[in-house]
Amino acid sequence: MTPSGALNPNPRTLDVESLIHFDRLVSAGAHSMHGWHAQSLDLRGRSRELLALNPQGAIFLGCTFDDGVEDQLRSQGALIFPKLQGVPFNPYRGSLYTAAELYPGISTEEYEHTLDARVYHWSILPGQRSRLDSTLAAALHDHAIGDALEEAMANGALAGSRLVGVMGGHAAQRGSREFSDAARLGRLLAHAGLTVATGGGPGAMEAANMGAYLSAMPDDDFRTAVQQLAAVPGFRPSVTAWARQAAAVVGNYPDGTATLGIPTWFYGHEPPNLFATHIAKYFANAIREAILLELCNGGIVFLPGAAGTVQEIFQDACENYYGAPETITPMVLVGRDHWERTYPAWPMLQSLAAGRPMDRQIFLVDTVEEAVAIVVGPA
Repeated sequence: MTPSGALNPNPRTLDVESLIHFDRLVSAGAHSMHGWHAQSLDLRGRSRELLALNPQGAIFLGCTFDDGVEDQLRSQGALIFPKLQGVPFNPYRGSLYTAAELYPGISTEEYEHTLDARVYHWSILPGQRSRLDSTLAAALHDHAIGDALEEAMANGALAGSRLVGVMGGHAAQRGSREFSDAARLGRLLAHAGLTVATGGGPGAMEAANMGAYLSAMPDDDFRTAVQQLAAVPGFRPSVTAWARQAAAVVGNYPDGTATLGIPTWFYGHEPPNLFATHIAKYFANAIREAILLELCNGGIVFLPGAAGTVQEIFQDACENYYGAPETITPMVLVGRDHWERTYPAWPMLQSLAAGRPMDRQIFLVDTVEEAVAIVVGPA
């Protein structure tokens, strides 16, 4: 990806990420837009500049133009993807989501009226996943989210982060020991200078994002926030009440530590948590899972979970099994009884790792403190 704001009059490919960037390129003496990719820009008022440049090979996705300009650009070789009608989201968005964007007005509005709920209901309409226009909109959206996530990791707020994934069940209730452990894990990871990444949903994912987000809080204030959140233990029967309780905590502490959540509308009945400051929400769960595992360059901690967590363990194990030694990252399973007896993933993981470089990077521990010590490494 081209760094934001880079000036190059004759690029092979260049993401034009803002009107300021567009104006700088024009001022720098560009004559051609070949290879330019403009996404969700309002280019009204820029007709003179656009028509003075050779548009051959330029791509415009969901941009807005003055009357007549679009036809002229297209006739001269530009590829223009129009705004799609009847879609409750922007397929060409240029940034990650925030909780405020997914839950606008949640303090007074019901969840069913939020953007998150409307997009989910759109995605499950009968026949929606087989319609060409809907499939195209979802695919374009996921591409845009991937692009925005790459930009955040390269040049944005997450640049230079050492990401540690926290995987665990969505069923962990606020106020439970499982939730408390996950929150403490996120807090300890953030204190160690690591950035927490989760699947972005409720349960252990919410707890880990919360622990990291509130990591700068004094211990007493943190415990108070955890207790406040526990007043609404889960997202059933009311997502509205669940989200409002989290919004109240965030409202009391609006400038928390950066965390990443990567949820999916494929499991749209599980709402995204409000403690991830950067939310990369996808339609395609397979893409979302692969990207989440790929980004966790500091390793992954697997808390007790069920089918989804087991899947993530072996998806990560497969990457480490076939990966070059320098790409293998720690896999830390927390909860001996859970991973040896309830869901005996550990014996299988040991068998897979035996005699391979990944054998030195798999761990089974009982506490989150032990897990943190492993991913942090020796002092």
